[in-house]
Amino acid sequence: MNRKSFISKLVVLTGLIAIISGLLLFYPQLETKIDATDETDITQLEDATLEEKLAIILDNSNLEGGVTGVSVLDATNGEQLFSRNADIRLHPASNMKILTAVSALETLGANYRFTTEVLTEGRVSGKVLHGNIYVKGKGDPTLLQSDLEAFAKELKKQGIHKIKGDLVGDDTWYDDVRLSQDLNWSDEPFYTGAQVSALTMSPVDDYDAGTVIVEVRPSGKGKKAEVRVTPENNYISIENKTKMVANGEEKDISIERQHGNNTIVIEGEMPKDGSISRSWASVWEPTNYVINVFRQTLEEEGITFIGKSEDRFEATPSSAEVLVAKESMPLKELFIPFMKLSNNGHGETLVKEMGKVVGDEGSWDEGLTVMKDVLGELGLNVDTILLRDGSGMSHKNLIPAVKLSELLYVIQEKDWFTSFQSVLPVAGHPERMIGGTLRNRMTDSPATKNAIAKTGSITGVSTLSGYVTTADGKEVIFSILINNFLGSSATIRSIEDSIVNAIADHEF
Repeated sequence: MNRKSFISKLVVLTGLIAIISGLLLFYPQLETKIDATDETDITQLEDATLEEKLAIILDNSNLEGGVTGVSVLDATNGEQLFSRNADIRLHPASNMKILTAVSALETLGANYRFTTEVLTEGRVSGKVLHGNIYVKGKGDPTLLQSDLEAFAKELKKQGIHKIKGDLVGDDTWYDDVRLSQDLNWSDEPFYTGAQVSALTMSPVDDYDAGTVIVEVRPSGKGKKAEVRVTPENNYISIENKTKMVANGEEKDISIERQHGNNTIVIEGEMPKDGSISRSWASVWEPTNYVINVFRQTLEEEGITFIGKSEDRFEATPSSAEVLVAKESMPLKELFIPFMKLSNNGHGETLVKEMGKVVGDEGSWDEGLTVMKDVLGELGLNVDTILLRDGSGMSHKNLIPAVKLSELLYVIQEKDWFTSFQSVLPVAGHPERMIGGTLRNRMTDSPATKNAIAKTGSITGVSTLSGYVTTADGKEVIFSILINNFLGSSATIRSIEDSIVNAIADHEF
């Protein structure tokens, strides 16, 4: 090699080294791929563009082998600020609830209410009602035992002390298909996969309709742990296979309803000084559940059934008259537990209700058709999405991240938008019904009490879509859909949080 050629190559090599060294000084994160569990501070890259910052975050080994779609828009004009696989159809998990909520607000309205009625076609003679009592459900997922108690008190106030007839549950407002088409059978015993009925009830004001709360606590006596069920009822049965163990031993309790029946099996060991184990278990056939608890409630109020009274299930006669009725809270209030706590049952109920109100058919097929029509009218290209349920539990729902972000942009002009915006979880806000599923995320960060977004999580899928304000006051919309990952969900969520924090801290 001659001297001139050697010097020329040396100059080139020296220049490359200088460039690489400069990049490493400016982007220390490039030395290795970011581990999302590290406390990497992307906000230190003050002079980097938003695209550069997000590219660094997404260059993460934990995302390898999966697909990540990200779309970031300017909320004021819809301009694209960042895009990565944004046009690829991905599973939204509970980000599907954004589509359901938007469709319900547009179709039913923020002030829409569900109703439940108690009717009879009989007559009252003295203190005896001669005729059947019908409980007609119209989808209300907020019906509580206290409402059944209020019904019973009102019937007694009307002079009814005895009923010579049957107690009839009417759930014909919806069809009799209880579970959405893609729900895994293994999800069915739990509150996340509760059955949908037009006549259902919830144990407490989280409004997980079609469920009971099972608590397992240490027993001061006996060899088995103590079990309590809310509400108390004889519709479900408990198979207690627990064993009490000594103070300080490990607690290991499982609570699961058997598939196809209402036997809840409780197994494992409970230390004498152990903490309470609590689980929401779905019931098999919620209509029967309501009627069982209502008969019990009537009897506790002093209203007895005489003769050969049975529990039956059929449509209410058109001649029946309403004795007492209850309206739910309006949708804009029901949407707080629906969206903040990501209530699956509410999502599926809303689909059926839209089908009933618009197409006079309370079914998933009709409701999803209504949703598709509404989303199309809002400008979404429905040819590039697939809707299979209202909650996001299905692994067959498909939507590109850019379509979610575009939907979040378009709805800002709607008169119900403030109602929608107010029910999104708030990053890092500690109050459960404000922070919701984001209350323990993005705490003490640029996004704290700034980002509002819907979370989503099913096996291999994690999603986050919503709104955030940048450090210089720009309103931004983002949608992050991460699919087909095999690692820790917590690690994937931290990547999502890093993206939102980078946007929140950025100055354009």
